[in-house]
Amino acid sequence: MHRALTRLRARHLRGELGGMVAVCSSHPFVLRTAMRMALDSGAPLLIEATANQVNPFGGYTGMRPDEFSRSIHTMARQIGLADRQVLIGADHLGPHVWKQEPAAAAMQKAEVLVHQCIQAGFQKIHLDTAARCADEPGTDDLPLTLIVQRAAQLCRVAEEAQTQAGNLPAPLYVIGNEVPAPGGALAQGRALQVTDPDDLMAALHMYEKAFAHAGVTEAWQRVVAVVVQPGVDFGDRHVAAYRHAPAGPLSAAHARLPGLMTYEIHATDYQRPDALRQMVQDHFVLLKVGPCLTNALREALWALSDIEAALPGIERPANLRQVMTHLMTAHPEHWRSHYAGSPEEQAYLRQYSLRDRIRYYWAMPEARQAVRQLLGNLGRPIPAELLQRCLPDLYPAIGATDLPVDPTAIIQAHIRRALNPYWGAAAGK
Repeated sequence: MHRALTRLRARHLRGELGGMVAVCSSHPFVLRTAMRMALDSGAPLLIEATANQVNPFGGYTGMRPDEFSRSIHTMARQIGLADRQVLIGADHLGPHVWKQEPAAAAMQKAEVLVHQCIQAGFQKIHLDTAARCADEPGTDDLPLTLIVQRAAQLCRVAEEAQTQAGNLPAPLYVIGNEVPAPGGALAQGRALQVTDPDDLMAALHMYEKAFAHAGVTEAWQRVVAVVVQPGVDFGDRHVAAYRHAPAGPLSAAHARLPGLMTYEIHATDYQRPDALRQMVQDHFVLLKVGPCLTNALREALWALSDIEAALPGIERPANLRQVMTHLMTAHPEHWRSHYAGSPEEQAYLRQYSLRDRIRYYWAMPEARQAVRQLLGNLGRPIPAELLQRCLPDLYPAIGATDLPVDPTAIIQAHIRRALNPYWGAAAGK
């Protein structure tokens, strides 16, 4: 699996197409769908957990790194994937999750998280140290010298954890200080600034010096990607589409990257298939995607809820939308600082925002029970007219009997539709 990542740059230097998708999700429906696609294609599968999702305190999934790793490998074996076909990565490791605390405390927790991820067998580590902490006031970016010093500090922790483990492969790293906010942060009317190649090269020089100063020079040779901004992001209602021309100078600078390094792109959610193909052709080869997959899950569940509401004779309806509305209003900490506007506007965004903050709530016991109840209620013949009305995009496949009228299969098919363009772009199609 290491080879799949370490050969990305070399393949592009030889003029070959293709890249790799990082599925950044912890939801079992999304993960099982991605695993089945990997099984069908034989392609390697990269699954990444953010520090928000999985951390020493459980994150919003309730899982620590070792628990997440075990769950991934258990799920993969159930589907038939070999362990060697699945690579687990950690995303946004740094002080971001604890930025409301003083920097020393936030970095100490980040070090614990890095150590646990390595011990749990995570093989790709994204070092994201650009967040300002509570005792670092201001609105400007942190000094680059501090960002790279903290990245090297966390890298040293990872290297020491790998040495202690003894039998684990040496981790691969991703660096870069131009990291979009996790989960999309595009404001309406905001113009995105494409990474300047000269600024990038200067930053890489500083990273290399910081790694050497921290005593992790050998780890520098295992930095497989740098996060850059080619002009893509998304917000509640808007998507900044990739454009080839503005990203041209950055694309051309790919040949100047050192060692194994290629480009990793965050917030690629909702990009059109042709844009994704062009991004990969332009050397933006590591595509991270997550919220648009759980948004597809949400769309499928809402459609199934509409079917449930229209069916007669449902004695105990799941009332999934009402359950999720109650959970999100009772626990607003996952969306309150992200959704602005009137109460009515916030209510709309809680259900339909492209940023999909509802994904933070699917792991709650009440949500899981409601989903189980919904799927159980629909384990019966569903009239064709309801399927056509509520699932117009999938109905042709259902009508052609290519897709069984099974709610679980319907959900997975809808997620697969969202993931297909990324899979195709990574395969060079």
